[in-house]
Amino acid sequence: MVSSQSSGNGQRRAAMEAYRLSRRGMLRAGVMGAGAVGFASFLAACSSGSESSGSPSPSAAGSLNPSAPPGTPGGSVTIARAQDAQGFDKTMVFANSSIWVYVNFWETLTISSTDGKSVEPWLAESWTQSDDQLTWTLKIKEGVKFADGTPMTSEDAKFTLDEARSTEGGWEFINSAIKTVSAPDPTTLVIETKYPWAPLLADLACPNNGIVPKDYGGRSKTDYYDAPMGTGPFMWDSWKKGQSITLKKNPNYWREDEKGTQLPYLDEVVWTVVPDTNSRNVQIQGGEVQINETPPFSSIEQLQGSGKVDVTLFPSTRTDYVVMCQKTEFFKDQNVRLAVSHAIDRESLIKAVLYGNGTAANSLFMPTLAYYDESTPGQSYDMDKAKAALAASAYADGFSCTYAAASGDAVDAAIAQVLQSSLKELGITMEIENVDPSALHERQSNLDYEISHTYWTMDIADPDELVQFAVLPEGGGHSMVTGYEDPKAQDLAKQAQQEFDTAKRQEIYSELQKVLAESAFVAPLFYQPLPYATATNVQGFYVKPTGLYDMGVVSLTS
Repeated sequence: MVSSQSSGNGQRRAAMEAYRLSRRGMLRAGVMGAGAVGFASFLAACSSGSESSGSPSPSAAGSLNPSAPPGTPGGSVTIARAQDAQGFDKTMVFANSSIWVYVNFWETLTISSTDGKSVEPWLAESWTQSDDQLTWTLKIKEGVKFADGTPMTSEDAKFTLDEARSTEGGWEFINSAIKTVSAPDPTTLVIETKYPWAPLLADLACPNNGIVPKDYGGRSKTDYYDAPMGTGPFMWDSWKKGQSITLKKNPNYWREDEKGTQLPYLDEVVWTVVPDTNSRNVQIQGGEVQINETPPFSSIEQLQGSGKVDVTLFPSTRTDYVVMCQKTEFFKDQNVRLAVSHAIDRESLIKAVLYGNGTAANSLFMPTLAYYDESTPGQSYDMDKAKAALAASAYADGFSCTYAAASGDAVDAAIAQVLQSSLKELGITMEIENVDPSALHERQSNLDYEISHTYWTMDIADPDELVQFAVLPEGGGHSMVTGYEDPKAQDLAKQAQQEFDTAKRQEIYSELQKVLAESAFVAPLFYQPLPYATATNVQGFYVKPTGLYDMGVVSLTS
């Protein structure tokens, strides 16, 4: 990577470290979130000096949800969830419990497609790129208004990006490749990057880049984020902390469905906090709520059999991994890591943890992520290979280690028990230590553990977010909290960041996935879907692989 990136990398390193702690902490606590090959067509359309609108600018409901026919206006939907939002300063908050709400009142310049496999125009309806690949000129959609009726212009977009990239310890790492942002006229936004940066348009779709009014619409930053306002289908109403969040219909919203009906259909959406899993299931079957966020896999069959609820398993970017700290002598040995990875019975875990609703993972990448390579040679369950790998290591006679598990986490408990049994066959004694989830995150971040479990979900439709965290030192993730360092992998990761040719980028990422798989620096376990339960009268609800959902196209049937 070119030397001009040094200052940006410093910012990225600090921000990604904070991101890793906060984001993974929220996920482990149960705020499950959630990336992609169709991305190739988007990048090809954005070649040097050519103008592209990617896809036709989406304005109808069907562009976001292919199964959503025009709906009937009116009504209220209540969504039951386990945890409340963490806050609404989108430049600093990482919790999905906040993000899934605020994407319904903030919108971004670009947006990930329904399947998460490409980037589409949104508040920016087209763009061009300079021949040196450093300058992007975006055409801002006309006729878009904030909820108070104020027109949205390029000045608002500039203010938003300047704000988002100026934080410390927030989401600024996403925008650290940006050098300058200018707004020469109300419908033109110019972004200059510090170096060629292939993920830029995907970065602009990150929820933290939702467009806010310039100077917060005349309010202070604190006052604005206490009652935020955007261009999205809904607008702020109230937040009873620990209980519920209510958004009401934005009367100035710019989108229409294919019949010309203004979106959103619903008059309001309420997110209500119901910590107990059984209570959420009872409430949706009783009609008290219309959507249940992520019901447990163990309850899917019962909910489907009730006749009052539809359960959908949406493809997601969630991938679980066994992580091995390479500050520990035996896990520095590649053959030991290979032995552990081959000793994991992934299919048994899928049955025990996901009730069969998942697939074994072969790569650091997931199938819903751009440039995933299904031919990546990940390790499958094979005790003969595991024994051979351990015999080739410096610890052929076995050793003792400790698995750090998050207390109260059923997934961790199942993984630990299956792994403990398998490693015993290899002559490896693995003790299980239950650790408070917050303390475990701290220990993982400090590489103060031996073997453990973590997982990842994507926020954008580009692999770079994951690759930085898992491979690059400047990503702040200590290589997926393992301490793994590989100059070849790092070089490939940096090549991919600056490569705009999608075929070449695929070659780079395929090679990177192969290198990472052969190193067994982590042991990918399984890919799992996002389960959602909806009342049978809910129409048009759809969750993207990133975990985002658009309530602007949801309606109720009579």
